[in-house]
Amino acid sequence: MVDIIASVIVIAIIGGAVAYIIKSKKSGQKCIGCPHSKTCGSKSCGCNK
Repeated sequence: MVDIIASVIVIAIIGGAVAYIIKSKKSGQKCIGCPHSKTCGSKSCGCNK
């Protein structure tokens, strides 16, 4: 029973992360972890590749 509960929690966390990434990409963010993700592209950002 404990294994089932732990599995459900892990699946919920992974599902939430995937949903956040999909939502962020649809809103136009280029690099999700960057605090300037909507305006990313400047040389000072450090995440443009």
